[in-house]
Amino acid sequence: MLRAGIVGLPNVGKSTLFNAVVANAKAQAANFPFCTIEPNTGIVAVPDDRLGVLANISSSAETVPARVEFVDIAGLVKGASKGEGLGNQFLANIREVDAIVHVVRCFDNDDIIHVAGSVDPARDIEVINLELALSDLAQLEKRMDRTRKQAKTSKDAQAEMAVLEKLLLVLNEGKSARLVDLSQDEEALVKSLGLLTRKPVIFAANVSDDDLATGNAWVEQVRAIATTENAQVVVVSAQVESELVELPPEEQSDFLEALGVSEGGLKTLIRATYDLLGLRTYFTTGPKETRAWTIRAGMVAPQAAGVIHTDFERGFIRAETVSYGDLVATGSMPAAKEKGLVRSEGKEYVVQEGDVMLFRFNV
Repeated sequence: MLRAGIVGLPNVGKSTLFNAVVANAKAQAANFPFCTIEPNTGIVAVPDDRLGVLANISSSAETVPARVEFVDIAGLVKGASKGEGLGNQFLANIREVDAIVHVVRCFDNDDIIHVAGSVDPARDIEVINLELALSDLAQLEKRMDRTRKQAKTSKDAQAEMAVLEKLLLVLNEGKSARLVDLSQDEEALVKSLGLLTRKPVIFAANVSDDDLATGNAWVEQVRAIATTENAQVVVVSAQVESELVELPPEEQSDFLEALGVSEGGLKTLIRATYDLLGLRTYFTTGPKETRAWTIRAGMVAPQAAGVIHTDFERGFIRAETVSYGDLVATGSMPAAKEKGLVRSEGKEYVVQEGDVMLFRFNV
């Protein structure tokens, strides 16, 4: 299971948002075995309305959603890369995640003191980005010292040195390492570094309830920065989400409607994080259960089968596949087969988002 780390300055709403993420996921999928693996770490269900539709078609007894793990990482402060505020420990925690959700304060509240004394998303983002970049620079320079010696006699080390220099050039310009185009081979050479600014990022613009529907000038600042950072933006209100999880489901829609939105930013954030990690969903469905399975984009049918069980991949024969849309349009698997919409796919088939699949295999 892939992990997303929630980061930001202190008092930007980071932990409030994390608590809402975890509580909401538990409420949305009551039959999902929610657990907290360690303090400030939780597994959440990815909201997907398709599960219920498929479960109705198959009269499934149970639905099992896709999952993402979120980690609430303690607030970073200026100087974190030099150890300020236990920064080294927190930066190490970020290095272990696959993607970053960077919470940015876009609301004013005199009762919640900003660590810098005022609300300024551009400044806050710059502080976090600088600390991540300084940490990456330290990592690169340490690696380069070792690789430079090896490069005198090793062609592999020479190739690695070329990639390190390419990354160093961009970081020295104050930019993120994710902006550097690397080939698969080049990426493999530096993957072990776990560069913080190489990780994909979503900016979670945390607004007050009044601005959830329309955003505000601070949100526009975040969007402008995200464009240059090759990052995404989701507008969310930690305040609203924390209130929403306390309401019964039948009252949540009215609450959101009063704010001028159809759903809270939390569902959007979870789905966006799932997509950001390069994840895709395929389904299996039947009387026992309808389940969403998580795969990497570009996986072929045997690899997708292996997510269920390694025996499925080893003994893969073929996959009977129908798109979610075709199955819903026809109303049942037999009807989809009658119309020729259920395909027999082999080992080279690249599984598509929303495929409904049945695998045939030898034990």
